[in-house]
Amino acid sequence: MPRMNDVSRRRWFADAAREERPDLALLCLLVGMEADPGLDETGIDEAQIELDRLAGQLPFSPGGPEDWAAALARLLGGRHGFRGGPADYRRLGSSLLHQVLRRRRGLPILLSVVWMEVARRAGAPVYGVGLPGHFVVGFGDPYGGHVLADPFDGGRPLSAEDAATLVSGATGTPLSPSMLTPAGPLDIVLRILNNIRAWASARPERTDVRLWAVELSLLLPSHPAELRYERAKLLVERGEFLTGAKELEDYAEVVAAVEPDAAETIRRQARAARAMLN
Repeated sequence: MPRMNDVSRRRWFADAAREERPDLALLCLLVGMEADPGLDETGIDEAQIELDRLAGQLPFSPGGPEDWAAALARLLGGRHGFRGGPADYRRLGSSLLHQVLRRRRGLPILLSVVWMEVARRAGAPVYGVGLPGHFVVGFGDPYGGHVLADPFDGGRPLSAEDAATLVSGATGTPLSPSMLTPAGPLDIVLRILNNIRAWASARPERTDVRLWAVELSLLLPSHPAELRYERAKLLVERGEFLTGAKELEDYAEVVAAVEPDAAETIRRQARAARAMLN
């Protein structure tokens, strides 16, 4: 099967992000298509089938939230060995769902996606919880009786004190109730793309990865406006001086009304980019 071109992939991603109920697994797999030339439509189907297969191994309606969390921990953390470690933060593949399904290793948020998608297919009351610095999953009513589990640690149950420790270790601030709010599919995808951008930012030779992560983020219905500025600067850095300069000028117009000094700084950057052609 021939590989989809950039336009077709991006259109598929943008359309999937605008569905009434966005398919989280599909969006994560479409992110993987940007990174992995070997992933095609057949590979995406195979990854979805693998999630279905794993869900089929869960017991039927095991009980309450604690029982669901325990069943997922036994299946995914125990039997199939899904978990993470420090080395996983150094791999781009740890942010790509199809590779996480194959390696059984990944970042907390990707392992949580596996848990959520497997549990959802089995009928579990599951949701994602984007704690600062560490993504986990919840089972039950997020505003009432619920339990938390950490897929990165094989599904270890998290008490309120455990969650507070995770937050304090990551940010130095106490846990607040708002941090336990369920994360929507598009919020999760944006956070995954932010992780990829951070990975690439630490590797100056991987501006290609950083650029496509920014461009996918811009296709989401809601995204930080500053990403337009980041994309423009990346284009200049990669030698696309005219396109980058034009986008810098366009962004300067956007911010001029509220931050005139910042807008003028951006215009100077655009002029410098154009001068690179002389």
